[in-house]
Amino acid sequence: MEQLLVHCANAIETNDATLAQQILWVLNNIAPPDGDSNQRLTCAFLRALIARAARSGSLKLLAAMNAAQANLAIHTHKFSVIELAGFIDLTPWHRFGFTAANAAILEAVEGFSVIHIVDLSLTHCMQIPTLVDAIASRQDGLTTPPLLKLTVAGTMEDVPPMLDLSYEELGSKLVNFARSRNIILEFRVIPSSYTDGFVNLIEQLRVQNLVYPESGHEALVINCHMMLHYIPEETFQNFEPCSSSSTSITTSSTSLRSMFLKAVRGLDPTVVVLVDEDADLTSNDLVGRLRSAFNYLWIPYDTVDTFLPRGSKQRQWYEADVCWKIENVIAYEGFQRVERLEPKCRWVQRMRSAGFRSVPFGEEAVNEVKGMLDEHAAGWGLKREEEDLVLTWKGHNVVFATAWIPA
Repeated sequence: MEQLLVHCANAIETNDATLAQQILWVLNNIAPPDGDSNQRLTCAFLRALIARAARSGSLKLLAAMNAAQANLAIHTHKFSVIELAGFIDLTPWHRFGFTAANAAILEAVEGFSVIHIVDLSLTHCMQIPTLVDAIASRQDGLTTPPLLKLTVAGTMEDVPPMLDLSYEELGSKLVNFARSRNIILEFRVIPSSYTDGFVNLIEQLRVQNLVYPESGHEALVINCHMMLHYIPEETFQNFEPCSSSSTSITTSSTSLRSMFLKAVRGLDPTVVVLVDEDADLTSNDLVGRLRSAFNYLWIPYDTVDTFLPRGSKQRQWYEADVCWKIENVIAYEGFQRVERLEPKCRWVQRMRSAGFRSVPFGEEAVNEVKGMLDEHAAGWGLKREEEDLVLTWKGHNVVFATAWIPA
């Protein structure tokens, strides 16, 4: 099916409406939207290719594919806080990063009376309640618990999963939850966007450091959970394999991602945690990008059968979010194509070039991740790659977790 999709992509790119129509007819017959995991995956890519053709403006292609466009709409769900928390708990996709990151954060902030967390997370602070619980459980009743400051960037309304409430409302709920655990939490939203590399957020944090100099008692934690790959990046066509000596991608003065990381280094954080999906969707070649996406995004379709029944609303929400990602990767170009994942090895190069050194996850973190994975299907696994942790499905890399301190 992958090869048929590649032929279809080539036909669309060369404006061969006849061939594209023939392949679409075949794919429509062998990849129903309610088929097995591979058929549903193929159907999602088929929809994305049709959307790309529709956006190309070719009248021939539009005419050839008109019939197939009827069911094109992707209906992403807006979650309540309770729905999103339950949704995330269904699979290790996000829980892995939460568990590993929280363990690294707790170790790094030990002994600090104030903990300032800058949460750049795709999941709208869903990691924070478990971190608050962990901090509260470490209190012995004799010492004053640390003050928690939580800062978020008020963005991501256009990228799933989406919330049905404002960040201010979310902050109020988090403050109340922390209070129930005898933890004081201060919540702040800084309007800032991934589109410019969170410039306003960085500037506000820099000003805060100047006005209120580091007293030695405040830990600054930068928690990046599947957010940084939305920062616009130059599109790369032919990469050399990642290696410890390869630094070409991190030295570009025009790289917003590298500039963001260097700006974060200038804040002298106590720890930076970087969690993201371990795939490469940066190619400016459509076929190369399609192949990379197909050979990574089969995983969410393969795993969903282990935790959600067919026909359930949650399953519809889950697969709609994956479809949204596939369409963004395939149908869009330029600044509209925001799903630009980079593999772990490239982020490691960026972090090192920005002036960070990695720190290993301790045995406690590994054991907590293993305990979490025991709650899920047998296909999930954990492996170490040097000092980092990687979530796997049937042996394939899915999500990586890394922790960093200033070098």
